[in-house]
Amino acid sequence: MDVKEATTEEMCPHFPEPVPLKHPITSLRAALEKIDALLRSSVHTTKLPAISAIVVLNDSILWNGNFGKKNISDPSSPAPNEYTMYRIASLSKIFPTLMLYKLWEDGLVESLDDPLEKYMDNFAIKNPLGENSGTASSSVRTLSSRSPALTLRRMASQLSGLPRRLRSTNLLWSGNTEAALNLLQDDVLVADPGTKCHYSNVAFSLLANILAQKVTGSDFESWVSDNILERLNMEDTGFNLTPNVQRRMAVGVYSNGQPAPLYNLGWYRPAGQMFSTAADMAKLMMTLLGGYGGTLLQQDTLNTMLTPVFRCHSNYFSNATGTPWEINEQFNYDVVRKDGDLDGYAATLSLVPRLKLGLVVLMAGVRPADQDLVSQAYSYLIPAVESAFRDAQRTLRPPPNPAPYVGFFTYRNMTFYEIKVDSERVLIMQQFGPHVDTTVPAKYRTIQLDYLQDRVFRVVFKSPYPCKLKVNSASVSLEAQDRQLFNFYPFNKKGLFQLSTAVTVTEGDFQFSLESVKALGALMTGDDSSAEQALRLIEAKTAALCSHPALPEDFKPLCLRKDAGASLARLVFVATRYDSCEICEYAACTGC
Repeated sequence: MDVKEATTEEMCPHFPEPVPLKHPITSLRAALEKIDALLRSSVHTTKLPAISAIVVLNDSILWNGNFGKKNISDPSSPAPNEYTMYRIASLSKIFPTLMLYKLWEDGLVESLDDPLEKYMDNFAIKNPLGENSGTASSSVRTLSSRSPALTLRRMASQLSGLPRRLRSTNLLWSGNTEAALNLLQDDVLVADPGTKCHYSNVAFSLLANILAQKVTGSDFESWVSDNILERLNMEDTGFNLTPNVQRRMAVGVYSNGQPAPLYNLGWYRPAGQMFSTAADMAKLMMTLLGGYGGTLLQQDTLNTMLTPVFRCHSNYFSNATGTPWEINEQFNYDVVRKDGDLDGYAATLSLVPRLKLGLVVLMAGVRPADQDLVSQAYSYLIPAVESAFRDAQRTLRPPPNPAPYVGFFTYRNMTFYEIKVDSERVLIMQQFGPHVDTTVPAKYRTIQLDYLQDRVFRVVFKSPYPCKLKVNSASVSLEAQDRQLFNFYPFNKKGLFQLSTAVTVTEGDFQFSLESVKALGALMTGDDSSAEQALRLIEAKTAALCSHPALPEDFKPLCLRKDAGASLARLVFVATRYDSCEICEYAACTGC
């Protein structure tokens, strides 16, 4: 495959970088108009009288839509707005999960994979499906047991195996956690923990109450109010349906148009009791996407929380599950969402983390059965946002003083680079000299350097670019090089710099220093045969090579593998043509 073929077959980056956008953007406006029409046409005077929705992008509200009437029984009722309150049903499960991650980040929970009985030693439930059939509790599980643990993370990701509800209870059950534990002792796990997606309200109520009581010494609702709602300024979100809250709510209805009562869910409150507004849900979405001041969780923690945990079986209602998400793919992007449905109300909070995109839809009434409004909205929104990011001009930062970086550089007097300043004072690096591979188009031999901090830059290729190029017969991933960090080190008095970390060459699961690989090449090309002849004979020479006394010790484990010959052949190729590693060198890569 030549470079031209690679260009036409696959271009990168696969996923554009979310960057600030200059509005208006025609394609994005057209997508939002389609979403507006979709939700407006979904309002039904009997079974879905009110909808509020907000789209967030890059830490800001992109669009806000409100449709129908707050109270369909009142002819003078106004339309809802972003401050109209709705029950959010199972979106409430986001808050026990946030509690878990916050306690973990603060060191109060040692591990997300702590077993539940670490915090509640009297927890027990029958587990006839496990390898140690019997009661799933610490009293029968030993350290050598291979029976999956009922962990905190599994409780938050619908992988606990706990039943949907406690035996002989409904969502209005008003017992306490001690009574719930007593009921569970004579109940049965639906699935071995961690092996099957199974929806459980029990898991979230149990998780919330046990973490609150045993870790924080508080009650769950007070902890959420103090540590999440206040910090995010979510003043219109809570648990208690006071008269003032009810006056501000859109009136929920059943499919026949009859108003739905505002039940108190009792012990199941952590799993579905809460109310909120589209405006408050927008604050939560921006927080989960790493914006809104980063006031709740660190980015690494958020990344963990938004990562899929388990791929579900075909009969489950989502492709994968997360904490506490239902996750499906659209246009190769993970759409991370939480749906909630409770008498008279339906809600969905959804995120596309790669695009820093979020959509919340709150409904008073019954969710339409004939189409998924959120998936349909994303069918308009994702292509438009992706296109906007691809078309956006990257704003690169110049160094405060480019003078120390400008000049000519060489690597072992084999490859040569010039670093200069463009018209915007941004650094660009271009290879020149006798070892330039002319099969690589000139524009891919010039790299921009985005200034991050003193002597540290980020490599930037102009998009779009071929995902892979051939350099000296080796395949080089430009996508892997794009956005890598590039560090300038101080020179010594002679104008030289010795790498502090040796360059490594990766072969399968093994890594070897470039010096060892060169020594391997010397063994194979020490006779009068050419490098090409040596490569052709490598497999036949494998046994002799592996027993050679001069073979570096770090190759001995590789020699034990059946495919050692092929692996050694590839390494000898690198040794005899090690300029194929050059792109890794100047992009501060440790592997080739």
